[in-house]
Amino acid sequence: MSGVVPVPPRGIARRIAVFLDFDGTLVEIAPRPDAIVVPLGLSRLLGDLAQATGGATALLSGRPISDLDRWLAPLRLAAAGCHGAELRRRPDGPAEPAAAPCCPDRWLELATRLAARHPGALVERKPFGFALHARACPGALPELRDALAALVAEDRRFRLLHAHMAVEVLPRGVHKGAALAALLDQPPFAGRVPIAIGDDVTDEDALAEARARGGHGYRVGESFRDPGAVRAWLAAVAREAGHAPAA
Repeated sequence: MSGVVPVPPRGIARRIAVFLDFDGTLVEIAPRPDAIVVPLGLSRLLGDLAQATGGATALLSGRPISDLDRWLAPLRLAAAGCHGAELRRRPDGPAEPAAAPCCPDRWLELATRLAARHPGALVERKPFGFALHARACPGALPELRDALAALVAEDRRFRLLHAHMAVEVLPRGVHKGAALAALLDQPPFAGRVPIAIGDDVTDEDALAEARARGGHGYRVGESFRDPGAVRAWLAAVAREAGHAPAA
């Protein structure tokens, strides 16, 4: 567990709302999005945390919500997918798409051809755009970034989101900070102290929004050593809030 972030005392732990990134925060980063290993007990841990926070636990991920559900089944949480391009306000609610444009098919076709020139590069299609992953070919990242920057320059409705070893095309105004704000304005999140945890520049909007709302934003690698430390801290928070996992 991290020695930097103290576990809030019970009185505070019962009044927090928790917003969590997925890859790099709850699970270790993998070479490909479909190659992650979900730790045994993660779904149970998140379920305990959700119960301890009165349902005020949400995932904020670059993945589609359907992908999060698949990896964590049968658990369902409130969630923002694709960096906020889709939002599920309640675990049993629908994934609502943002009022945003979809990127031109031509851009995706060009990105696919570009990735084919770099063994290891991967195009990940998303509801409103796409991501180009270069973890297996890091030397290609500058070229991939420049090529996508030229595309989004054609249409100011879109922007580039730079991540660690990836670059993503998505609509302007779509980001995790806006998703956190939308959730925090309604039950069961409203009136609680937000705590957001992420690991990448793609999480900075959410971390900043949590701080602006009187809460805390923590980054893995700074406040927590690794995803294992995050999970241990969350388990301690769930216990402190009064919901100890069953033996």
